[in-house]
Amino acid sequence: MRHPLIIDLDATLVTAHSDKEQATPNWKKGFGFHPLCAFVDHQAAGTGEPLAIQLRPGNAGSNTAADHITVVEQALAQVPGIDGYRVGKAVLIRTDSAGGTHDFLDYLTRRRLAYSVGFGLTEAIAEIVDRLLPEAWTPAYDADGVERDGAWVVELTGMPDLSGWPEGMRVIVRKEKPHPGAQLRFTDSDGMRLTAFATNTPRGQLAELELRHRRRARCEDRIRTAKDCGLTNLPLHGFDQNRIWCAIIALACELIAWTQILAFDTTPARQWEPKGYDYKSFRSLPDSLATPGGPDSNSPPPHPTSSCCSTGSPDSQHFPTPADPPASLTHD
Repeated sequence: MRHPLIIDLDATLVTAHSDKEQATPNWKKGFGFHPLCAFVDHQAAGTGEPLAIQLRPGNAGSNTAADHITVVEQALAQVPGIDGYRVGKAVLIRTDSAGGTHDFLDYLTRRRLAYSVGFGLTEAIAEIVDRLLPEAWTPAYDADGVERDGAWVVELTGMPDLSGWPEGMRVIVRKEKPHPGAQLRFTDSDGMRLTAFATNTPRGQLAELELRHRRRARCEDRIRTAKDCGLTNLPLHGFDQNRIWCAIIALACELIAWTQILAFDTTPARQWEPKGYDYKSFRSLPDSLATPGGPDSNSPPPHPTSSCCSTGSPDSQHFPTPADPPASLTHD
């Protein structure tokens, strides 16, 4: 399916500044929690909304397949129209290399889900890359879908030994000139930075598939929104209490996302983060709905961004029927 519903998975570290239940040291030598989150990606025109936030101790592994499976099941339970175990390629699961494990990909394959996950590079793969002819590489795309200088992609499916991995899995490698000051790894080749991902999407240009995978970086924006809504610090001592706090955070993120979808769909506010709304939207929206008063009116002066918010106010926007999901969440 060319336009599946994309669900991004990513984890983040949350620091605990006092002793809390199941707060533990983490791999970055900090102390706290390591929640794993799932977000729907609303694509470039919008933001996204949370489907699941699984609170975990700080020492929880980044590539724990059982946790990824649990979060995917929780996320799919939030998506309307999914009946039965085999979901189909209408939904694509996108993760970094933490999701590139045998158990997790086997699970996604059993449920017939599409996937695009980071794939760890090995010395054997690096040696294969070294033997490739220059004409095997295709120019990569930048964020706007235009060919980018200094970056190329190639498909390695059939070259490395993929026995034991799910049938139909493709491995695509990107090479690019490293940024100034970047440290190369032992798996990098000929002064180029190498990254790889695996997907079971059978069709599409390599550059388009690689760009689709690289756009998973938008999940970091969703996590930043969650931290603005309270995930930066978990205030309670009990682990279950903080799980409830995470549910409240998800609800706050959900309210912001649907405010953007329903009220600000055609304005720049569709992509604002919570800090932007604090000063630009939630303050000016009442101004845009108020009737201007006379000289003695107590109404505050219009906010500088009132014109943007007023175009997205209920006075000028027709809300879609709740039973009809917005176009940004539908798929072909």
